[in-house]
Amino acid sequence: MFSKFTSILQHAVEALAPSLPLQEDFVYHWKAITHYYIETSDDKAPVTDTNIPSHLEQMLDILIQEENELDFGETGPCMEYLLHHKILETLYTLGKADCPPGMKQQVLAFYTKLLGRIRQPLLPHINVHRPVQKLIRLCGEVLATPTENEEIQFLCIVCAKLKQDPYLVNFFLENKLKSLASKGESDIVTEDTLKGQDSLTTDTRQACLPEDLSGSTEPTEMEDDLPHQPDDLSTRLDQLNVTSLPEASASRPHQDYNLVNSLLNLTRSPDGRIAVKACEGLMLLVSLPEPAAAKCLTQSTCLCELLTDRLASLYKALPQSVDPLDIETVEAINWGLDSYSHKEDASAFPGKRALISFLSWFDYCDQLIKEAQKSAAVALARAVRERFFIGVMEPQLMQTSEMGILTSTALLHRIVRQVTSDVLLQEMVSFILGEQREPETLVEINRHPLRHRLIEHCDHISDEISIMTLRMFEHLLQKPNEHILYNLVLRNLEERNYTEYKPLCPEDKDVVENGLIAGAVDLEEDPLFTDLSPENTLSNQEWLSSSPPTTPEHPKNDGKTEVHKIVNSFLCLVPDEAKSSYQVEGTGYDTYLRDAHRQFRDYCSICLRWEWPGTPKALEKCNLEAAFFEGHFLKVLFDRMGRILDQPYDVNLQVTSVLSRLSLFPHPHIHEYLLDPYVNLASGCRSLFSVIVRVVGDLMVRIQRIPDFTPKLLLVRKRLLGLEPEGPM
Repeated sequence: MFSKFTSILQHAVEALAPSLPLQEDFVYHWKAITHYYIETSDDKAPVTDTNIPSHLEQMLDILIQEENELDFGETGPCMEYLLHHKILETLYTLGKADCPPGMKQQVLAFYTKLLGRIRQPLLPHINVHRPVQKLIRLCGEVLATPTENEEIQFLCIVCAKLKQDPYLVNFFLENKLKSLASKGESDIVTEDTLKGQDSLTTDTRQACLPEDLSGSTEPTEMEDDLPHQPDDLSTRLDQLNVTSLPEASASRPHQDYNLVNSLLNLTRSPDGRIAVKACEGLMLLVSLPEPAAAKCLTQSTCLCELLTDRLASLYKALPQSVDPLDIETVEAINWGLDSYSHKEDASAFPGKRALISFLSWFDYCDQLIKEAQKSAAVALARAVRERFFIGVMEPQLMQTSEMGILTSTALLHRIVRQVTSDVLLQEMVSFILGEQREPETLVEINRHPLRHRLIEHCDHISDEISIMTLRMFEHLLQKPNEHILYNLVLRNLEERNYTEYKPLCPEDKDVVENGLIAGAVDLEEDPLFTDLSPENTLSNQEWLSSSPPTTPEHPKNDGKTEVHKIVNSFLCLVPDEAKSSYQVEGTGYDTYLRDAHRQFRDYCSICLRWEWPGTPKALEKCNLEAAFFEGHFLKVLFDRMGRILDQPYDVNLQVTSVLSRLSLFPHPHIHEYLLDPYVNLASGCRSLFSVIVRVVGDLMVRIQRIPDFTPKLLLVRKRLLGLEPEGPM
């Protein structure tokens, strides 16, 4: 009570006293703080019971007022005094001692406000960035301390200053060898070598406290009136028994980038707000363009380990089995907004909290890598691949338990959908598919075990596993990465050895000019297409008017089959008696046309950067003697397509969806192999069209054995569309 009364009285005296010049006023407040340590004998009284917070606030106000009265870039006498007398060094020492109790909070707040409110750059001054560096080391030493809030605010303001002037980060990259070799930096050597274990006595003498309190070379009258302070204050501080606090982490093998280390410690804070702030600080640091900082960040800190270890622990905390639908439909996750209340959630399910935590942290890793400097991003993404994808996810994906396969594949599908960083996507693609780009062979089909296993799962005995794996590949194909399509399909079509090459004779040239390949059969003359009629086909003009416009990158090529012929061939594959779409309004193929055009334009814009050719590779330059293998992925899809009459509806939808995605890619070899019925296939080769032809042939045989087939077909269509209630056939 007496101390509070003293504080009120002092404020009243200061208000009534005549105003002093700013420098004298500044020195007065600083000397008032140093007097406390000389005169007080009560070390246990909290700092809030003293006048120290008030004096620090007054000093800060004076510095701000002085800067406002000067032109930008000028340094006033008060700031000169603070820098010359190493006041920040002294405050760091007092904050480390936390004497009186709570002093560390006051020092952190003073540093934060000083850096945040003063417009002129302070960090380039050695008497600023050196004590700032020391104070950074004190942050995050112990978790859940009363100073955590002040610590994270201080660290974030430092990060913000570095973001404004990235070159300043070099002041915070410590070089121990250089420090040890420097005779003039003995205090930093002590800090680095002892890692903060030195006593306050050593800190006091090496932080130039005597100079702080002896005044300038020309003492003012006010200083002359004060008692001789250096010896008194040094003696007083020597009596303080200060030991460093135990660190939060078990070990800190690297101390070169202490700003990162302190933020890493605070990401483990039990207070979610503190942890999020620490993550934001790390996001700022990884984006700094300085190569030295990026190298130090990934090689001399535990950042890579923190990201991957937490990913692994959160993944392992998930239940052994989670409903794939829950994984797929859980709300979109943003890493800083994963607050979740089980009681308030009407759609809660077991493991939802753990799932949200995992997806939230994965989103943070993704965004961190996306924002990171290039070399740092590559190192971080590679660590995620090696320590999480390969080390944790791969064993789960390779297991034999159906429930385990389903859950792990659903999680892989979710993160494939979620990833946005190009660098992390590249590492994920390499993890899933491998890096091979040469044509596949049956002998080496198992060269990348995970790729082989996942493709095999597309034809798994469990329909759920097949559907989930096919969905994963469908979303993978939508990612803007050229290697995905090349690895799965294009590398096997590069030589066009699916075609049988016949040199053109003179009479064939006219045929080629009309869009047909020599030796190919005109499907309009094929007995299978006897129902080809004008109302079932599109004219050349109708198709061209409804197709995406020709672009310079994808010009029309006279050597390719005309588009309307291809479309009509596919439309007429299924005879009228096996169709039902024309009997239900709004369910014809034309309803899909608008959406297909939009998707095709999207794919064209993605593929422009890959510089694909506009025409197929000339057959004369292809190695047609090599045996053709469509590749493991297309083999499984074609096998599935061939069994479409015997598979569940949901499986068929997913198989056709993946094939539709593949058909959207504007590569001439894909269009030729998948979509051109007139291509002259080599012996033993199959294409999408030839597979469908066989299915239709089987369909026509089965139709003959089903009585009242047409009304039953119409009823099933209406039920699938939800137009009729379920019931017996």
